Amino acid sequence: MIERFARFPAALAERAKSVRLASDIVDGGVPTLLAHPDWERPAPFVLWLHGRTVNKELDPGRYLRWIRAGIGACAIDLPGHGERFEKDAQRTERTLYVVEQAVAEIDAVLGALRDSEHGAAFDFSRVAIGGMSAGGMVTLRRLCDAHAFVCACVESTAGDFSRMPAYEGRYPAEMTRRLDPMQNLEHWRHLPLLALHSDADEWVSVEAIRSFTETLRERAAASGADPDDVRLHTWPETGAPAEHAGFGRMANEAKNLQSEFLTRWLRPEAAPAAGE
Repeated sequence: MIERFARFPAALAERAKSVRLASDIVDGGVPTLLAHPDWERPAPFVLWLHGRTVNKELDPGRYLRWIRAGIGACAIDLPGHGERFEKDAQRTERTLYVVEQAVAEIDAVLGALRDSEHGAAFDFSRVAIGGMSAGGMVTLRRLCDAHAFVCACVESTAGDFSRMPAYEGRYPAEMTRRLDPMQNLEHWRHLPLLALHSDADEWVSVEAIRSFTETLRERAAASGADPDDVRLHTWPETGAPAEHAGFGRMANEAKNLQSEFLTRWLRPEAAPAAGE
């Protein structure tokens, strides 16, 4: 077994692979965890981006739920994290620098996966993107430019940096404007989006995602699309650390909501049974 998968449930570990993608574009390649329901039939999949200071192996139960539902996973280590750890990248002051680099890597990762020996196992006509915290910011900013994603899901993240007062003065104003999803909606294409958040989040105010999803719903209604495709689900409090890292006692409900959302929009075929 791959050492980094040692704490994975057996049913996930036996269906997971560790690869490096886009080494021709990113020095050393992007460390990537791939998981697949059976490695035979092309499966829809999610490009997943973790939060700051953790790594792609965090929360393996998420990936296990996906493969049980017939959905694959392509989870990368953010720049300076996991297998490409850099101490400086863990600092709060580096968050947007990590976000900007990750946004620039997404297309290279997907292109490299498509061209790799594993590419045929993934259905590139049914790809979702998602992330938690900093990974959610990467997700929302990437969706502001042309893309082919079917749907997206984010957790404990910000889509409106004007509701992140700590960013003022921490980052150059032009950088904040460039990366703020709310300020880059000119080319946003309507797609189903599920956002999960704690009302009591101490690190990312729920208003930083509420104002963003409300804006998307207004845009959808104005264009004739269904505003209910964009959904924000919150809990008054969850018991998670700082009400930000995971969803505490609401974690199972959060995972169920996400799995149901992805299953609805990615339309996976029935997956083979997987044990615990």
